[in-house]
Amino acid sequence: MRRKLRPPIPPRHGLDPARLKLPAEGEWPTLLAHLVDRLPRVAPSRIEEMLREERIHGLDGPLGVDTPFEPGSFIWFHRDLPDEVPVPFDVRVVHRDEHLLVVDKPHFLATIPRGQHILETALVRLRRELDLPHLSPAHRLDRVTAGLVMFVITPELRGKYQTLFRDRKVHKEYEAIAPFRAALELPRTVRSRIVKERGVLAAREEPGEPNAETHVELLEHRDGLGRYRLRPSTGRTHQLRVHLSGLGVPILGDDFYPELREKPLGDFTKPLQLLAKVLAFDDPVTGTPRRFTSGLRLSAWDDLDAWAAPPA
Repeated sequence: MRRKLRPPIPPRHGLDPARLKLPAEGEWPTLLAHLVDRLPRVAPSRIEEMLREERIHGLDGPLGVDTPFEPGSFIWFHRDLPDEVPVPFDVRVVHRDEHLLVVDKPHFLATIPRGQHILETALVRLRRELDLPHLSPAHRLDRVTAGLVMFVITPELRGKYQTLFRDRKVHKEYEAIAPFRAALELPRTVRSRIVKERGVLAAREEPGEPNAETHVELLEHRDGLGRYRLRPSTGRTHQLRVHLSGLGVPILGDDFYPELREKPLGDFTKPLQLLAKVLAFDDPVTGTPRRFTSGLRLSAWDDLDAWAAPPA
């Protein structure tokens, strides 16, 4: 078993450094020449500047502009961070013990760093604020969805908890606010085939073998809106949003379904009315049954005037 290489530079802002393995073969005379070819989105002058500032490291320390290309070696560095719009909502701790951290993630905050969202993510915030540099997510929740997210504190146990989600051994319940349709027969189980293509924002349903299943029930309704409980048996991208939209009751605040609408990243009004309410499972380490419930509420149900739906 190969020993995992430890980064020679510490985390920054709660972020681990990026690691690159250089090709086993190549005719580049220097590391700089290789990185210019390998990182076309980064200006060559910026790569040279990073080397001069000793921001790129090998196992034995910082590397310079004249460092020869060494096939098969590893380098580490911290990427330049994008300009981000601060998300003005807190992450609330629901549970913390020796191994697990469960939080209520607000709407508009991504779970993990990706694309334009790096520092303004739940993982990076929690690493920094709770001084947990090795914290890792057991699963993910969409940026626009609020509610329970589980993180693993103990690195060597990460796989055990992530496997629970992969193997569908976690009972998950969501709540959603959507239009009420008296003609819609509920409860029901929706099964369909959902496809999400890389580079395409929205998923779609298509004919074929079902790969997504959601149990939908109506908890209550008033003034043209319904409060729904959703219990997914699978975890396809945007599954709950696609299934409710397919039933003719798209979730309030959904900018993807049934029609794609552009919304600025800094617009925090009318969040998607979808909440990860319950996580329950048998702990893979202790065998103890665990059940966590979100303390958040969906704003539409408390402010019907602002979210009034047209008559069914």
